[in-house]
Amino acid sequence: MASLAELQSTATQVRRDILRQVHYATCGHPGASLGCADLLTALYFEIMSYTRTFHMDGANEDVFFLSNGHISPLWYSILARAGFFDIRELSTFRQMNSRLQGHPATHEGLPGVRVASGSLGQGLSVAIGMALAKRLNGDNKTVYVLTGDGELQEGQIWEAAMSAPHHKVDNLIAIVDWNGQQIDGPNEKVMSLGDLPAKWESFGWIVLQMDGNDMTSVLNTLKQAKDMLGKERPVVILMKTEMGAGVDFMMGTHKWHGVAPNAEQLEQALAQLEETLGDYPYDPEYNQV
Repeated sequence: MASLAELQSTATQVRRDILRQVHYATCGHPGASLGCADLLTALYFEIMSYTRTFHMDGANEDVFFLSNGHISPLWYSILARAGFFDIRELSTFRQMNSRLQGHPATHEGLPGVRVASGSLGQGLSVAIGMALAKRLNGDNKTVYVLTGDGELQEGQIWEAAMSAPHHKVDNLIAIVDWNGQQIDGPNEKVMSLGDLPAKWESFGWIVLQMDGNDMTSVLNTLKQAKDMLGKERPVVILMKTEMGAGVDFMMGTHKWHGVAPNAEQLEQALAQLEETLGDYPYDPEYNQV
């Protein structure tokens, strides 16, 4: 088990990985990636039970789906540091012929990725399918899925949200990154999400809330959610985060949703994040074969 300090250090290093990947690629989505770093660190280094030998069916292990696939630099950093592939491969983010595409894909066979998630709104449906398959197979492990709050404007999300309680899917924990921002501006200006807790409750979900940028809150709420499984209802965690968390000039705005920092901005951002585990060696010629 990792200590709180170890998890916080890992999340800090992951944030450095995110910034460097996006900078070197000169494109990508740093804002929400930074905001969700604490969550994925907690999941992969403390909460989930899984093997580093990747199996697509996820049998007898906890499974995670990233529905808001544009925050791929975060997931790639987590997967690499968890041992799924060589960390040097982060150098190839968004490069031609790289397995680390801007949005996760399955064609290249990247360990850890079970479904492509470039199109928003589909991940919750996939996660429900996996949860039902686990139940049919007598597999008592848990399925996790992360969505963005702007993604909740997709109708398929609510079709899935309606189906899970109907089928009594109680081995599923959905997490919504509730940062209030999306590519075109604040949610409230683009399309108001209304009373999110009341909406999910009305669909039949057990609803929890947490501070997604406080590791203690993340750990405690994820453990509470696990304790609530097995009661014939799915669980959703509404996770309050700051887009760009950890870098002061990126926080509180949608402007860093999909913009890469230049060299000066990268240096300024990294100065706010201590190098805790060692930066990955940047090698744009790295070949994973």
